Amino acid sequence: MTKTENLNTNSYVNREISWLQFNARVLQEASDETVPLIERLRFLGIFSNNLDEFFKVRYATVKRIVEAGKGGKSELGGIKAKELLDIITQIVIKQQTESVEILNTIDKKLKEENIYVIDETQIDEKQDEYLKAYFYKTVSPALVTIILNDAVVLPNLKDSAAYLAVRMLMSGDKNQFALIEIPKSVNRFIELPKQGDKNYIIMVDDLLRYCLEDIFNIFDYSSISAHMIKITRDGELDFESDLSKSFIEKISDSVKDRQIGEPVRFVYDKTIPEETLLFLMSKMSIDDTDSIIPGGRYHNRRDYMGFPSLGRTDLMYEKIEPLPIKGLSMQDSIFNAIAEKDYLLHTPYQTFSYVVKFLREAALDPKVKTIKITIYRLAEISHVASSLINAAINGKLVTVSIELRARFDEQANINYAQQMKDEGVNLIFGVAGLKVHSKMCVIEREEGKKLKRYGFISTGNFNESTAKIYTDYTLFTSNKKILKDVSKIFNFFDTNYRIFKYRHLIVSPHSTKNAVFKLINNEIENVKQGKEGLIRLKMNSISSYPMIDKLYEASRAGVKIQMIVRGICCLIPGIKGMSENIEAISVVDKFLEHSRIYIFGNNGDSKLYISSADWMTRNIENRVEVSCPIYDEDIKKEIIDTFNISWCDNVKARILSDSQENEYRKNDIEKVRSQFATYDYYLKKIKE
Repeated sequence: MTKTENLNTNSYVNREISWLQFNARVLQEASDETVPLIERLRFLGIFSNNLDEFFKVRYATVKRIVEAGKGGKSELGGIKAKELLDIITQIVIKQQTESVEILNTIDKKLKEENIYVIDETQIDEKQDEYLKAYFYKTVSPALVTIILNDAVVLPNLKDSAAYLAVRMLMSGDKNQFALIEIPKSVNRFIELPKQGDKNYIIMVDDLLRYCLEDIFNIFDYSSISAHMIKITRDGELDFESDLSKSFIEKISDSVKDRQIGEPVRFVYDKTIPEETLLFLMSKMSIDDTDSIIPGGRYHNRRDYMGFPSLGRTDLMYEKIEPLPIKGLSMQDSIFNAIAEKDYLLHTPYQTFSYVVKFLREAALDPKVKTIKITIYRLAEISHVASSLINAAINGKLVTVSIELRARFDEQANINYAQQMKDEGVNLIFGVAGLKVHSKMCVIEREEGKKLKRYGFISTGNFNESTAKIYTDYTLFTSNKKILKDVSKIFNFFDTNYRIFKYRHLIVSPHSTKNAVFKLINNEIENVKQGKEGLIRLKMNSISSYPMIDKLYEASRAGVKIQMIVRGICCLIPGIKGMSENIEAISVVDKFLEHSRIYIFGNNGDSKLYISSADWMTRNIENRVEVSCPIYDEDIKKEIIDTFNISWCDNVKARILSDSQENEYRKNDIEKVRSQFATYDYYLKKIKE
């Protein structure tokens, strides 16, 4: 087989399967006994939440390919769409079974710590009094209960809501069915009064089971039972062509319609009576073309992300205190500091407050005339948004490009967009056909008779909440050349029929592919000339076949490639004749690895970029993304140092390979847990 033929067969890992293997790494954290016990429960919640989104988006996409009568083989890594659905279902069933086993193990460990998660059969007299009062005061008013029979048309069940399917055996052996929606307005975990040194928790699901007689007291039945079900719907937004509606109205209506999208997954308690299951599937028009997943007693385990701490800090990760950036002061002008040199923020190791400080100062400074910023996902309570509103109130010309199609954050962004619009902020809703995923801000400040630009460019969202758990880089700069390019991108938003030439930034969809190929070609050429060829990449996902093929080409030419990929990796490292010079790892740990870095050796004078873009087709071709060069040598060294720390991880790094087994990287060198070591690196820096 020739090299070219090899590239066209078995050259890629299927994207969906690779994603499921990433979620398996999350599940590994839940099973890892070195992870604090309550954190293990929270990783189970992350695993479940990830899976919900996977079915809403990726599984739904493949299902649409099947229903359209297309094979989808070329887009799906050589697997036919129908076959892929079957493979996904089998993997998910296996992972769900494993997750239930992990939950049972954790439950036993919790008991050893005097934490008891009880069910309705374990309630004592004292707890009965407390729970009945809690039920009538808090839970009962929030209940939605649907009585079912053959004549009643079942209303559309909410996407990703959990329901108790109730079966009552009536006189004459007739069944009466009902559904109880698990209320989202009530905490899923109810903390009961402590007894001695013992903590007791009951899930609201089991409280409902305990109170079934109270809920259905008007029915004369001989027996009653309840089993949990959940339906997941297609999460794709379907936009209307109604020209009378604004873009905000169209997005808002589409978000509402998502609740009644086509079902793509039906999960049920595997102990449910077959009669009940068949009745429900019939009422919901679910058949074997849908993903039907037998599960455990409890669904929506994403709620475990909010499992109560009970004051047990010993069972959770120690909270780190975000560090200051040496040379930047929260008390002094951030503009004065940035005017002298560039600064780098690395969250969550350093405090996100610098971003808010920058915007607050811009809002108050009489010399600041304009503020332009892109927004993708905001925190629920956003100081970023309030700073921008403050600036507009103070007479600054504030322009915000807000992405209303940020998946599953659409409604939150709509709400903030409306607030900002009401306060005089100029809103831009992206570019037709392109999501704006770039993370950048530029301000113009009057200094003397000229306007001077200041700004920041980031790998992550300007979100105070996620900045506590997402690792991201933000470059603060007054570099004229970089900020001139940033201003051009905002001009592109206004006049997107024009293609601007960017001299320093690499911008999707205009130039990312060509610019990166040119950088890779330079490394290939270096090898041909007997010099070193080196590429080091850190990103969330890589699934673009042209980008992968280019890395294969570089590998075959002898370029050494090191990759840290948290999530999807369709590239197969270490295959002789194709990718033998490529190594790839994935780090899953306490924080979510989110930063994107591209490092090109350039024969010892490395070229380095931080970026908002993963190497996926959508980031290369269908989004506005920005990769920013790092020119400051100290910052360049800092990023390379932290990349090296991640690359040396031999505690939480998994080897990415053709086997897809998520093996931990093990070696004889000193243990390096990169996230903890990175914090120590910055701690040492501020003491120097």
